[in-house]
Amino acid sequence: MRIMGLWRFLKSLILVNKEVPQTRGMLYPRESETREVRSLDGIWNFVRSDQANPTQGVRDEWYAKELSKSRPTIPMPVPASYNDITTDNLRDHVGTVWYDRKFFVPRSWSKDQRIWLRFGSVHYEAYVWINGQKVVKHEMGHLPFEAEVTDLLSYGAENRITVMCDNALIQTTVPQGRITEVPNDGGMTIVQSYTFDFFNYAGIHRSVHLYTTPRTFIEEVEVTTNLSKDATVGEVFYSVSVNGSAANEADNVLQIQANLYDKDGILVANATSDQKLGGKLQVNPVKPWWPYLMHSEPGYLYQLEIKLLATNDELLDVYRLKVGIRTLSWNSQQFLINGKPVYFRGFGRHEDSDIRGKGLDNALMVRDFNLLKWIGANAYRTSHYPYSEESMQFADEHGIMIIDECPSVDTENFSQELLGKHKSSLEQLIHRDRNHPSVVMWSIANEPRTGSVSADSYFELVANFTRSLDKTRPITAAIAVSNTQDKAGRSLDIISFNRYNAWYSNAGRLDMITQNVIDEAIAWNKRYNKPIIMSEYGADTLEGLHMQPAYVWSEEFQTEVFSRHFKAFDELRKKGWFIGEFVWNFADFKTAQSYTRVGGNKKGVFTRARQPKAAAHLLRKRYFALGRDLDQCSFPEDLFTYIADLIS
Repeated sequence: MRIMGLWRFLKSLILVNKEVPQTRGMLYPRESETREVRSLDGIWNFVRSDQANPTQGVRDEWYAKELSKSRPTIPMPVPASYNDITTDNLRDHVGTVWYDRKFFVPRSWSKDQRIWLRFGSVHYEAYVWINGQKVVKHEMGHLPFEAEVTDLLSYGAENRITVMCDNALIQTTVPQGRITEVPNDGGMTIVQSYTFDFFNYAGIHRSVHLYTTPRTFIEEVEVTTNLSKDATVGEVFYSVSVNGSAANEADNVLQIQANLYDKDGILVANATSDQKLGGKLQVNPVKPWWPYLMHSEPGYLYQLEIKLLATNDELLDVYRLKVGIRTLSWNSQQFLINGKPVYFRGFGRHEDSDIRGKGLDNALMVRDFNLLKWIGANAYRTSHYPYSEESMQFADEHGIMIIDECPSVDTENFSQELLGKHKSSLEQLIHRDRNHPSVVMWSIANEPRTGSVSADSYFELVANFTRSLDKTRPITAAIAVSNTQDKAGRSLDIISFNRYNAWYSNAGRLDMITQNVIDEAIAWNKRYNKPIIMSEYGADTLEGLHMQPAYVWSEEFQTEVFSRHFKAFDELRKKGWFIGEFVWNFADFKTAQSYTRVGGNKKGVFTRARQPKAAAHLLRKRYFALGRDLDQCSFPEDLFTYIADLIS
């Protein structure tokens, strides 16, 4: 019996490197001479299912007619999380909800075009119907999906779209969770639990679009770039995939005409491809893409225009995207951009705000980037899931570097099914974000249980799969276990670790921070001989709470915690292999209800309303001081408040 039990245990640890489905298409919807885009954002109709009967709507075919014919509906904004919109217990609903709305499609769209329905993201699982016909199913929050609906639409007439969204997380979803049935005052209820420390907001989180393409169209564009050693000449390599009948006709020779324009709209390079539908553009002189504060003109972007031509130069399709020309490299000591060493100074963040939850909010996004630049940050990590495509584009334009993280957080109970979905989340993420110059690193997990028995083989498979998709960027993961327990670091290119000295360990002890940080960073580097980043540190702080001497939860305590870390970071920077510091967190955010969380996680240097706490002003001085020291940037005029003329 012992032998059989051991065999079953070992068998559960054997993970096979199976293929995962590869996504196609998914170019961000943009209008051009050959394409039209229409938004379906707005107020939709909404119904929640009974928690005890989440599949009733499918069995009773609610999608076959207007939702209002099956259940009373309420108005629900799209995009937005549904949790904080109403005043009842919708916030903690577990299971399925339904959306629908009507829309018109113009007659003109019926003429020799293809129509696509695209969702920026639905959390967590989505089922979509058009006019009662199933269109697509997608699992994985925070990532886009689309389907062709050309033959399902009524042109010059009214149409109906229906969406079922399921927010349930289990041990084989990414991220993981558990569903349990527990007794309450009225009998039994369904409870969702999870170990990650942010709220499981759900719903149609990002924009919904209808867009047109020609019958034969540009389906994929992949761009990589290079710079000469002196950074005066740039190269843009492009590869295009085509979908459509013309691509399969033997007598039809397709070509790509690629034009590259600078910020002023001046053509700086052009080429016509052969039948391989790819090529190279050379820019001389070039303006490289630089991070914020590393150059006087950060985030410089060119516009790449791709024209698909048929025989006799017939124009079939046009697609345009922004391109930043830069190089990335790394070794056991450094991370370099355009040949220059980078020191990361930034944040972990969340897509999170009052009322909207994780719903796309352009006003909030612009405010956040204003604050990032005000404070002097040059980077952030998309903790702990992919952020909106619009925010990625904004980061490109403003020179903010991104460590792009997949939705794997607190990963445990490693299994073959979980591995497949974990790899799928990375495939979808890299497929979506590979052309963004702001993306400088892939993070394959946050605080996974890398001390467990099968973590070694599991993360080796995940890391190698990630490299197979993109060899141009390094791989990291934010690790929470100790360096002596960790089994994943050997598969990473850069080691990132999270630690909360004087908070979760030795709470309140400000005298037990600096040396602990130094010692741990040295230990990580000694074990793996790789660059080290402290990817999380911080302390919860209640805005307006002041106590002297500093006491936990006060603004003074958060400021002191930061200051003690700064001392450690400056000692570590002298060693050459310590390459970055990331505060947890940019702004306060909502979590599951807990007696340890007063209205959510309060570790932000900004409040949830995006106003600075005292530590934000300290951090601003720190980040700009680093910018001046490392990148020779100038100080903002208002960085230091005038006190007195002390020069005699």
